[in-house]
Amino acid sequence: MLYRDAWAVQEAVHGEVVEGGAERLLLVEHPPVITLGRRAGQMKNVLQTLDGLGKAGVELVESDRGGDVTFHGPGQLVAYPIVRLNDHLLSVGGYVHRLEKIVIATLADLGVGASKDQCAVGVWTNDGGQLAKVCAIGVRIRKGVTMHGLALNVSTDLSFFNLIVPCGLKGRAVTSIAKLLGDEAPPMDVVKAALVRRFEEAFAKVPLPSEAAGR
Repeated sequence: MLYRDAWAVQEAVHGEVVEGGAERLLLVEHPPVITLGRRAGQMKNVLQTLDGLGKAGVELVESDRGGDVTFHGPGQLVAYPIVRLNDHLLSVGGYVHRLEKIVIATLADLGVGASKDQCAVGVWTNDGGQLAKVCAIGVRIRKGVTMHGLALNVSTDLSFFNLIVPCGLKGRAVTSIAKLLGDEAPPMDVVKAALVRRFEEAFAKVPLPSEAAGR
């Protein structure tokens, strides 16, 4: 699903949840797209011209989420939880940490060791002796209800990350489950099911799954 289309779905569901509707988890894969957070000055972390991005088949979208520049594309599982923080007794920081814990637990279920980094939001793992990000997190909270979420690299073409300074962190590597596990890597549907199970544990009130779309 195109990033802007998924964003429109989020906005519609967000409005329903604000009005007391059922909380939701939207799962999607996007065509190649680079997104910017709402923080100013992030274009400096895009290493290709707009013309070059167009020739590479990569869209550029200015989002309203937190965080810096990132890439979404096929083979990446993007999860957009739409939940009321007060219902789960969570602060914004507590919510972000819960997302990190969900992904860490999901990866452990799949045979990948991962952890938080005290210096950077997201989920990190050891890839060939270096610390590498396997999941990016960027959220927005409006009227006490969450939007945007996390992007877990399952079998993502990592060469696309060469177009940016991922999350504005120079010198930090990016990896994927497929790169880490090779032939033992699970397919997307297995990863999706594992992530949904962990969300069910962490947000027991959220009816799951609820996919926004396919690829």
